[in-house]
Amino acid sequence: MLAPLILVCSALYITFSLLQYTQRRYQQRKRAQSLGCQPCPPGPPGLFGLRSFVKLLKEVKKKTWVEYIAAQYEIYGHTFKQTMLGSVMISTREPENIKALLATQFQDFCLGTRHREMYPLLGDGIFNLDGDGWAHARGLLRPQFTRDQVADLDLMDGHISRMIDLIPKDGSSFDIQSLFFLLTIDSATHFLFGESVGSLDSVNGAGVLEKSSVGNAQGFAESFTKAMDYTSSRSRAMGFYWMIDNKDFRQAIAHVHEVVDHYVRLAIESKNSEKKSERYIFAQALAASNDDPKTLRDSMLNLLLAGRDTTASLLSSAFFFLARTPHAWNRLRQIILEEFGDSQHPKQEITQAKLKDIPYLRHVLNETLRLLPPVPLNYRVAVKDTSLPVGGGPDRTSPIFVRKGETVAYGVYALHRRSDLYGPDPHVFRPERWENSRRSWDFLPFNGGPRICLGQQYALTEASYTIVKLIQRFDILECADPELTQPAIMSTLTLSHDKGVNIKLYSSGKN
Repeated sequence: MLAPLILVCSALYITFSLLQYTQRRYQQRKRAQSLGCQPCPPGPPGLFGLRSFVKLLKEVKKKTWVEYIAAQYEIYGHTFKQTMLGSVMISTREPENIKALLATQFQDFCLGTRHREMYPLLGDGIFNLDGDGWAHARGLLRPQFTRDQVADLDLMDGHISRMIDLIPKDGSSFDIQSLFFLLTIDSATHFLFGESVGSLDSVNGAGVLEKSSVGNAQGFAESFTKAMDYTSSRSRAMGFYWMIDNKDFRQAIAHVHEVVDHYVRLAIESKNSEKKSERYIFAQALAASNDDPKTLRDSMLNLLLAGRDTTASLLSSAFFFLARTPHAWNRLRQIILEEFGDSQHPKQEITQAKLKDIPYLRHVLNETLRLLPPVPLNYRVAVKDTSLPVGGGPDRTSPIFVRKGETVAYGVYALHRRSDLYGPDPHVFRPERWENSRRSWDFLPFNGGPRICLGQQYALTEASYTIVKLIQRFDILECADPELTQPAIMSTLTLSHDKGVNIKLYSSGKN
C-alpha cells in the first residue's frame, strides 16, 4: 500500500511543480511583453555551460581570464546571454545597462551569493552586505572620507618618504609594485586605524607584523593575496562556491584576521582611554558604538582591503605604463616641476586642491584606470523579474528581460576598451585622449550609483601625491622588462601585475 501512495504523491508533486513552472513562465512572458523586451542574443554554446566553465578555468590557470572574458564581447556583442554551470547569466558592457544595474534600477538587484562566497574572509562587511546592513555600514564609513580627512597629506608623507628610502639609488632594477603594496598597507592602517602596521620599517621585530604569525610584510602580503585568490575562485564558482574550502585557505584567513585583530583590540581599548585623537579615526569611532570584536574586524578588514589593494593597483599600473611611454613621463614631470619644484628646490606646498588643479596628472590616472581598472569585473543578481534597457532583438536596441535569480555580469575592463567609445586605439596608453573628454557611465573605475566607492578621492589623492613626490626625487624612469609590452594581469578581488612592475627609477644628478 505504501509504494502506490508514494508514487501518487510523487506524481502530484511533479504535476504541481510543472503547473507552477508553466504559470511562472506565462507571467514572465506577459511581463516581458509589457516592458517591450526582445530576446537577448546568445553567447557561448554548450550544455549547462560546462564547456564555458572549463574554458574559463583554463584561462584562470593561465592568468588570462580577464582578457578572455573581454574577448567574448568582441565575438558575441556588447550584451549576451549564456549558461554557466546550469545558471543563466547575462553579460553586458553597455553603459545604459550598467547604469540601470547600479543606479536607476538599484532596488531590482542584489549581490546574490557574494556574502556566502566571501564570508570566510570578509565576514559581514560593507562589500558583502545588501539592504539595511549595507546602508548602516556605509553610514559608519562616510565620516572617514570627509574632505578634511582625505586632504591630510602629512599623514601620507612619512610613509612615502620611507618607501623612497627603499628604492635603489644606483639605477638598478626593482619591483615598484611590491613597494606600493607596502606603502598602501602602511598608510591605510594609519588612516583608518590610527596606527600604521609599519611594513616599510627596516627595523626587524619592531612592527605589528613581526610580532604576528605572518612574521613580516612579505608573509602578510602572501597571506592576504592567497586569501583573496581563494575568495575570487569561490566567486567564479557561483553556486558551487562551497567546494572551494581547504586548510591552506583557512590558514591564510587566520593570518590576516590575526593582524586585523590587533587593531580591534586597540580600538576597544581606546574607549576607556583618556587620550583621544584630534583626527577622526574610523576604528575608534566604530568601537565607541559597538565593541563586538567580530563586527569590528569585519568592518575594518573590508576597509583595509579597499585602502590597500585598489590604490596599490592604480599606482603600479601607472608606473607600468609611464615606464613604457617616455613622452608621458617627461611631460608629466615637466608640469610637476613647474608647479611644485623638485625635492631640492621646492616651490610651494603640495595640497589636495593643487593636485586636483593639474589636469595632465588626472589624465594619466584616468587613462591608467581606463586600461586597468582595479576591479575589472563585477555582477549583480535580480531580486525580482525586471529588465535592462538595451541589448535585445535583431538590432540589439530593445530592452531585455531579466528573470528573478538571474545573474547580470558587467565587464568594466571590457567596457573601457570599446573602440566606439574610446576611439580606434582603445588598447593604447594615451593620456591626451582625456583633454576634451567628458565621461559618465562609460567610465567606471570606482563603480557608480548608491554603492559608488566612498574612498575614491582618498585613492586619487594618495596616488597623485605619491607620483608627485617620486617625480620630485627622481628624473629617470626606465622599463626593466622591455619584452613585456602588455601587462600580465593577476585578478583576485582586485587587479595587480602577476610579474610585478620592474623598473629603474633614479636621479641623473641634474635635479
